[in-house]
Amino acid sequence: MTEAERAAFWQGKRVLVTGGAGFLGSALCHALSAAGARVTALDAMFTDGGANIANLEGAGVLLVRGDIRDVELNTLCQDIDVLFNMAAQTSHMGGQKDPVADIAINAVSQVRLIQVMREAAPQATVVHASTRQFYGRPLYLPVNELHPVNPPDANGVSKWAGEQYWLLEQRVLGRPVVSLRLTNCYGPRLRIRDARQTFLGIWIRQCLRDEPFEVWGGEQLRDLTYVDDVVRAFLVSAEQAARPEVAGRVFNLGGSPPASLTELADRLIRANGGRGHYLVKSFPADRAPIDIGSYHADDHAFRDVTGWQPLVGLDEGLALSLDWYRTRLADYT
Repeated sequence: MTEAERAAFWQGKRVLVTGGAGFLGSALCHALSAAGARVTALDAMFTDGGANIANLEGAGVLLVRGDIRDVELNTLCQDIDVLFNMAAQTSHMGGQKDPVADIAINAVSQVRLIQVMREAAPQATVVHASTRQFYGRPLYLPVNELHPVNPPDANGVSKWAGEQYWLLEQRVLGRPVVSLRLTNCYGPRLRIRDARQTFLGIWIRQCLRDEPFEVWGGEQLRDLTYVDDVVRAFLVSAEQAARPEVAGRVFNLGGSPPASLTELADRLIRANGGRGHYLVKSFPADRAPIDIGSYHADDHAFRDVTGWQPLVGLDEGLALSLDWYRTRLADYT
């Protein structure tokens, strides 16, 4: 789809983005607004989550502050054309410490949203942000969609449940639903004050401050997807969701070829002009049991069906990320 065709598709469409002030949600909001969509972002704006009011600066969207667990949803969902469902509790340790709150956000609230959508927007397309976390410690690499599901922690269980409720909407009611199982995503607007979203966030902060960061383990393989490529994947999913090859499907989303954590650390420092240093340490005792080891995605299914492919390589993406934060550290730390 050309940019002109994309703009024609989205022009005037009513779109709701849950988790819209977060890292990926806000990036989607910017892209959708630029394409002419009428966008509402719903976000609880929790201080320990990924939401940041600075993320939506210049986006031109309506921000509604509300918790998906209890906010009035009917008005927000009424007659929308597309729902991008990004709201989630993403902290692995948070889910372990409080699994009741974890499942309330990632599963129970999803059922609540589904029930409202049945009444308020029965024809709307849904693209659900899912995770590779379900697979647990891989039995083989790369991991495709046929890999057994074996969540390593409470957060993985709750997210798995939420995804499955949405897929039932397609199987039972025929709603166009697509679920994208994401790997490590990075880029502008990522939470970098700590490692709650991804390890790379705090690495970026420490590099820019020329302070040491920790690499746990070091030999584990990871693949990373730059935020612009993730946004295109979500847009493509919505644009093609009515196709029988796409509707009701779960797709892995990968990115750049995998690299070890120590290699990623070295490449981040190189992208920062050689400034930065790190310490390799063993996993903390509370983290070791839920570490999944090496992971990288086999996303050929999504590429083959939709034509999507990542355009931003790892070294370019790291450099772009660092450059973006250099003048914005005060807003993100």
